[in-house]
Amino acid sequence: MEIREFVETLDQEGRSLATAAEKAGTDAEVATCPGWRVGDLVRHTGMVHRWATAFVAEGLTSYHPDGGLPDLDHDELLTWFRDGHRRLVDTLTDASPDVRCWSFLPAPSPLAFWARRQAHETTVHRVDAESALGGEPTAVPSDFAVDGIDELLRGFHGRDRSRVRTEEPRVLRVRATDRADAVWTVRLSSGPPLAERGAAPDTHREVDAGVDCELAGPAAGLYLALWNRAPFPAVTGDASLATLWREKSAITWS
Repeated sequence: MEIREFVETLDQEGRSLATAAEKAGTDAEVATCPGWRVGDLVRHTGMVHRWATAFVAEGLTSYHPDGGLPDLDHDELLTWFRDGHRRLVDTLTDASPDVRCWSFLPAPSPLAFWARRQAHETTVHRVDAESALGGEPTAVPSDFAVDGIDELLRGFHGRDRSRVRTEEPRVLRVRATDRADAVWTVRLSSGPPLAERGAAPDTHREVDAGVDCELAGPAAGLYLALWNRAPFPAVTGDASLATLWREKSAITWS
């Protein structure tokens, strides 16, 4: 996906998040994030938006902490969120393609990293906001979902911080059933997971040789499942690896 597409997605998803939060009310419980209310979700996402904006707008070339959570609620909180989201979108839209700033995952450029990262950050939290309304969330497009799975498996969980580890080497496969080019082989061990992306095998047995567990389903469903926002569409083989993912894969702020 191109930077422009990520920024367009960020723009739409942020507005949708605010709309869902306004409809649900900031005191509503977030079904996908037990213990959170919508106000907590909006404060967190708005804080992340401002944090990301600072790196690009100010050209910060080293890590700096976030600005903390505001003591706001209800209409004031939603106005604060919308203002920060708008500034992030405008900053990414107007930034020079060769802007230099800090980032934390591999990407073609810092601008590409922040556009991609904030598009996915906001999409996942838009799903959270919609969960407070009940019913099914707005669908995530397949191409975007595949990109997000790739960011999660090869980006976030390629870092030393990943806790998805096993005492003995195991192999987890993640397969998007609606995309022939979206299959990831994740090699688990006592170190960080090593994920490789390839195409679907020509033949598919219950569990292919060398694969201990497969997580399969449409890309959009896998995207939400891997971010622990929905059940896995299908689990084949050793289900303990799916449980391991559930228990150890969360990406936390601190």
